[in-house]
Amino acid sequence: MNAKVLVVGAGAAGLMAAGAAAECGANVTLIEKNPRVGRKIMITGKGRCNVCNNCDVQTFIANVPVNGRFLYSAVNAFTPRDTMEFFESIGVPLKTERGNRVFPQSDRAVDVVDALRGYVKQSGVKLVQDTALELLTEDGAAVGVRCTGNTYYSDAVIVCCGGKSYPLTGSTGDGYTLARQAGHTVTELKPSLVPLESPDPDCKSMQGLALKNVALKIIDNNSKKEIYTDFGEMLFTHFGLSGPMILSASSHIRNMRQGQYTAVIDLKPALTPEQLDKRLQSDLNANHNRDVSNAFSKLLPRKMIVPVLRRWGVPFDKKCNVITREERRALAELLKHFTVPIGGFRPIEEAIITSGGVKTSEINPKTMESKLLHGLYFAGEVIDCDAYTGGFNLQIAWSTGRLAGASAV
Repeated sequence: MNAKVLVVGAGAAGLMAAGAAAECGANVTLIEKNPRVGRKIMITGKGRCNVCNNCDVQTFIANVPVNGRFLYSAVNAFTPRDTMEFFESIGVPLKTERGNRVFPQSDRAVDVVDALRGYVKQSGVKLVQDTALELLTEDGAAVGVRCTGNTYYSDAVIVCCGGKSYPLTGSTGDGYTLARQAGHTVTELKPSLVPLESPDPDCKSMQGLALKNVALKIIDNNSKKEIYTDFGEMLFTHFGLSGPMILSASSHIRNMRQGQYTAVIDLKPALTPEQLDKRLQSDLNANHNRDVSNAFSKLLPRKMIVPVLRRWGVPFDKKCNVITREERRALAELLKHFTVPIGGFRPIEEAIITSGGVKTSEINPKTMESKLLHGLYFAGEVIDCDAYTGGFNLQIAWSTGRLAGASAV
């Protein structure tokens, strides 16, 4: 008789686990509380879905700062290259962009979701809309799940409920509840890939301003070390900072304490200090009879002029032709090192990824089976593993889902 496998959660890991188990000959039921599968996949990569990263296994592990070694077996069994071949085989042509990020050629996340839905249906998976409430156990084994609408019995249960971030997509922490019922430890849950708050009122006055092609450093004020550097886009908001570089930076900040970190922005990274000084000289000369407050419309975005001038400390009505060399150099220094103090993370509900989860030492890395309860498996974000941005977190879901699905049979 075919094994009965129950998969809880139809996100990236759940869809992959269900399809893999069905391909191995199991009777699979996939339980999802949303009317549609893959809700969170739809919003990844700004709605384009950064499927994975076109890299080797070593590079992948190096991009998983939390428990990367635990994933060694899973990602060797289903590598980024395998992921790409898999998606091409189910009808999603892919392309590789900057930073080896892999996207569907159509730039539409919905194509990835539709292809995965088609894949599980063709594999014979039964999709059920219901909400898991309780893990059923008997004689030290998982035997099913009680849901709001029904009770489902099985030979194996795979928990793929995601984390606690983006609750509107369905990841409201249900997986942690099921894991705790089995006696598992759930490590502290923190936001990762999340905007950053700042007490600096300049952020609010510049809210909505997007900066492109700027350089960013995050400095640990205690050790004076750079913990993160990047180049690209960021955004000022009413609460602080957001945008691609900021989300990436957040996953490098491990112990957030008020006043410990500062963001340093180089507004003119293409210019050396000497070149920037020459540029300022020519801007001041071109406006020599005007007030300094009217001299920098070509140099800076409109919303930045007042905050920069305020920090510079030169009176707004000072004429350009009397600015001294020292004042000019001080302005160049300010433009190369525009600082924003960091106060904290935005709430976990606004994070893309949850850091923390089911303790990896309680899961067999070769099968994704619980070491505490026979027949219980975990895959995806519910496990205490999280990676940097760039397709690495979805790769965790594909690799662990694939391994859990095959092992459960």
